Amino acid sequence: MLMSGVTAAGAALLKWGSAGACGVAAWAVWRGMPDQVIRRRLMTLFRTGNLYYKIIGYKGRELRNYPLIKRVRLYLDRTEAAFLLPVGMDPSTIEKSEWLFRQVFGQYAELSAAEDARTFVMRVYNGPLTTFDYDADKIAECVRDLALPIFVGKSRAGDVAYDMVRNPHLLIAGETGGGKSAGVRSVLTTLIRSCGDRLELYCADLKASEFHVFKGVAREVVTDERGLAQILMLLHREMRKRGETLGRAEVAHIDDLPECERPPYIVLAIDEVALIKGEKKLMAGIEEISTIGRALGVFLILSMQRPDADVLDGKLKNNLTVRISFRQADPINSRIAIGSDEAATIQNDEKGRLVLRLNGLTYVQGPHLDLPVARELLKPYKRNDDQLPLPVPAEDDADIIEWGVLE
Repeated sequence: MLMSGVTAAGAALLKWGSAGACGVAAWAVWRGMPDQVIRRRLMTLFRTGNLYYKIIGYKGRELRNYPLIKRVRLYLDRTEAAFLLPVGMDPSTIEKSEWLFRQVFGQYAELSAAEDARTFVMRVYNGPLTTFDYDADKIAECVRDLALPIFVGKSRAGDVAYDMVRNPHLLIAGETGGGKSAGVRSVLTTLIRSCGDRLELYCADLKASEFHVFKGVAREVVTDERGLAQILMLLHREMRKRGETLGRAEVAHIDDLPECERPPYIVLAIDEVALIKGEKKLMAGIEEISTIGRALGVFLILSMQRPDADVLDGKLKNNLTVRISFRQADPINSRIAIGSDEAATIQNDEKGRLVLRLNGLTYVQGPHLDLPVARELLKPYKRNDDQLPLPVPAEDDADIIEWGVLE
């Protein structure tokens, strides 16, 4: 009897031990599942990054309310994790810490915020965005409903384009070899092909190396400070004239005028605007357009290789509502261009990859547009006559001298 009881007890213990071992193994398997790994890494990120909402409890005790991880899903090309901020937590705290998510989950981690100001989705992709060539027909279809279309490229969610009438003025920055030149070429080519007679384009190519493809297509292409001064004076007069027209019609925007009375949109594109940072009168003219140009249908596209804090300072920087940055050499340059470090994380081999600052930050792959292809696309828009000089009367030379660009 005794031996039988001992044997039964041993068998029971063995069964309990086996069950316990199975439970431990199951727990280990569960803990090692990819979604659980993501959850733990996210919670560690919240703690190490101090991403929480502080509550003062009983007797002054500090309570930390961390974001709640709602779901983790695995797809073929990415992993997604959605988390909910506690009520009272500032969403900008998460947005400013996007670099931390890339430190923990890698360079292909991206954040997006929902409209409720509480829900964020982190997507960790398996690889970089795919490069692609400029496809004129597909881009035309993408931007057909936009009045003054800027085609940026493709994000993970699809085509990225916006209307410059609604989001005026654009800065494009990026170091040599990152894709800035092809990006500017793509933006201007799309504008020309999409707008036709509704667009007057003026180009200032201060390095005399980028905008030659637009000669005979743009209203004027200049390569020095004098030429830019003439354009700025012409646009100053035109804006004053348009302002008077709006005043008489008692409307706030040129698009509110009767269709038969609407003047064309005007875009002034300046490459390497940093070269004229010492020309205060010219910079004042550019700043004037950035301040009052939107309602008058006059817009800026400024580009530069290395962002310059002296140029992108104060009123002008604030008025450049949309900014694009290709690869930057360091976080300082990235912050000058887009107010964040993201452009400095773009790798040397990621040609054409950029960060778009418009309603937050988005990684985008810009289209590649070679010069020969651009020339072929622009042939139908090229004037038969030689480029006509700007109509600047002789008496305006005094104004140009005052601007410091004539002897």
